[in-house]
Amino acid sequence: MKAIITDLDRTLLRTDKSVSEYTCGVLKRCRERGIFLMAATARPERAVTEYQRQIGFDAVTTLNGARILLPGGAEENGISPRSAEAILREVTAMPRVTLSLETGEGIFSNVPIPEWNAVVFEGFPALPTQSVIYKILLSREGGTVGVIQPEVERALRPDTYMTVADGKLIQIMSTAATKWNGIRTMLRWAGVDPGETVYFGDDNDDIEPINNCGLGVAVSNAIGEVLDAADIVADSNDQDGVARYIERNLLFTGETLSQALQRVLHPAGNR
Repeated sequence: MKAIITDLDRTLLRTDKSVSEYTCGVLKRCRERGIFLMAATARPERAVTEYQRQIGFDAVTTLNGARILLPGGAEENGISPRSAEAILREVTAMPRVTLSLETGEGIFSNVPIPEWNAVVFEGFPALPTQSVIYKILLSREGGTVGVIQPEVERALRPDTYMTVADGKLIQIMSTAATKWNGIRTMLRWAGVDPGETVYFGDDNDDIEPINNCGLGVAVSNAIGEVLDAADIVADSNDQDGVARYIERNLLFTGETLSQALQRVLHPAGNR
């Protein structure tokens, strides 16, 4: 394997958002072997800084592919201002909805969100900034967003799409902003073929990378759709499943990629 790519929340990170010393040690050994380490996350750049300090990723896809961090700079896939304004006109009319915009100048919201350091903006549906719009985020009093999901889907424009995280947060992004597009950008920079990579994930936006990378691994706490899509299921995030799988199966020598894939995908034939 020439590259290891991992989601962060509920995958590499434990439930308390920490990264164990054991995981950091295993990933350091990968770097020493010359393996590229990359992350693909829904988090914004500011929420990745501490993990970058601990691990030292070679490249990071943030905001589900809306902003890709490479050593030579960043690439961005924002929502067009026209589409953002059209969507905002529809969703601001929905009752009991918390609305936030992730932008190049930080995050703006219609209510205070201290944990996000959001700036309260009372002018929606107008755009609060002229900078790039990475995401429109919607949540609802009571926790679940299923009630408003059909309306939000109708408000989408041809150049946007939405995902639902944990049934509680709707994320609207440009169709160019996907984890897989971000991963392809990172791999092009590294000169690595997708077939020479392993991807670890747990949620809906991890299914496409799992299907398209050489080896797709789900942590055992992943949602059912990800477990079904994965080639392999590793231990849970709280059991350091990513690092344990890497140490047991990928820190090998003397094997070709093809041989290694056969070994991990068909272990019974190697007994």
